[in-house]
Amino acid sequence: MSDIEPTRIEDRVLGFVLPARNVRGRIVRLGPVLNEVLASHDYPPIIEKLVAEALVLAALLGAMLKDDLGQLTLQAQTQQGCVSLLVADYKAGEVRAYAKFDAEKLSYLGNAPSLFGLFGKGFLAITFDQASTGERYQGIVPLEGGSLGTAAENYFAQSEQIPSIVKISVRHEEGAGCIGAGILLQHLPEGEVGRERLHVRQDHSDWEHVTVMAGSLSDAELTDPALPLEDIAWRLFHEEPEVRAFPPGKIAKGCRCDPNHIRSVLSRFGEAERADMIDERGLIAVDCAFCSRIFDVSLDELEPAEREETAQADQAD
Repeated sequence: MSDIEPTRIEDRVLGFVLPARNVRGRIVRLGPVLNEVLASHDYPPIIEKLVAEALVLAALLGAMLKDDLGQLTLQAQTQQGCVSLLVADYKAGEVRAYAKFDAEKLSYLGNAPSLFGLFGKGFLAITFDQASTGERYQGIVPLEGGSLGTAAENYFAQSEQIPSIVKISVRHEEGAGCIGAGILLQHLPEGEVGRERLHVRQDHSDWEHVTVMAGSLSDAELTDPALPLEDIAWRLFHEEPEVRAFPPGKIAKGCRCDPNHIRSVLSRFGEAERADMIDERGLIAVDCAFCSRIFDVSLDELEPAEREETAQADQAD
């Protein structure tokens, strides 16, 4: 692994492959970015941890996108549980997330509720949007397992037929905030179409070995801010003939609630529709659930944009 250069160990993702084992992997650790996202909300500790896990998972999955402008969105939803909605997404190295929950129901769950305790019977949807081609792929599976990581493993097993390991750890230190980290390992098909599919070969010796190695990784190692991501990969797989690493990627907070974008979207509505949106102050209030901000927009702000679009349309005609 001499080709891997040291990098900062927070708000970074490291991708790598084990060619001899037909395995690809991602390791991510979030620190300042995680706390920046959480600072926009006043979540109780249980929900804070859940949202942090979702952000780590979004970074792990989004980092697999080959399209630089592609987007990964994960959504856990139910109509029965304490948490009615959990959303996180990744686009161009930026992550965001939020959760909707019933505070009263949460008060009865104790300090360490299970995934079922939080959601009840729900589902997990993972959507990949490819900006370059306009293609969208979405898979939906039952929200099952002891954690979001296990639910993601079930998703890949059912929707992609790819054996996967997803391990996520989050810890909160008083005065230091949250650190969240995770590792994703996947066993890929061998060769061309016609070869035996890996989903019927869960006992493959290569995958068994990787599973054992991944099981030796502790939560403390994953979230240790003094331990570089490269060192984690090295500790796990230093006996491999080759560990091929990709340049580390940066992770940042990203919320696309730009005021200009909001005005542009509102300008697409007709006059009657916009009139219905006006509140008692004579303004349109747009609430961004991701950053917990409300943007007040007046009709006067929309009219110039609308006139400009009309003028451009007239010129085109």
